[in-house]
Amino acid sequence: MIRTDIKAALTDLIFSSDLTVQEAADRHFTPEYRQRTDGQWDDRAGFVEHITHVRTIVAGGHVEVHDELYDGSKYADRHTVHITKKDDSTVSMEVYVFAELAPDGRFSRIEETTLMLQGSDADRNIGSAR
Repeated sequence: MIRTDIKAALTDLIFSSDLTVQEAADRHFTPEYRQRTDGQWDDRAGFVEHITHVRTIVAGGHVEVHDELYDGSKYADRHTVHITKKDDSTVSMEVYVFAELAPDGRFSRIEETTLMLQGSDADRNIGSAR
């Protein structure tokens, strides 16, 4: 079993143009995956729709993990996503994650809260935009 983590998952999902969104999602998330971002629940289809949209506005970036904890099937982290958009503006979001891992090491559920550190008011919903 290879256990995923947020940095690997987000890098593949958002910043790896050699992978499709579906390939990246299959690598890191179970078919029954659910995510709650700032109180809004999405199933895997909604999550894939969100990531597909994000890829249309992102030119590059990286994920910086500050704290990370595995405890059996439980996962938690605090990370910052640094994004350069195609219009050359930048966004930095700090994210607090609590997650559950499936027996195969992929995420089956994530609950997260986001805090915008840098960006415009229009970017506040980038964590759930479609």
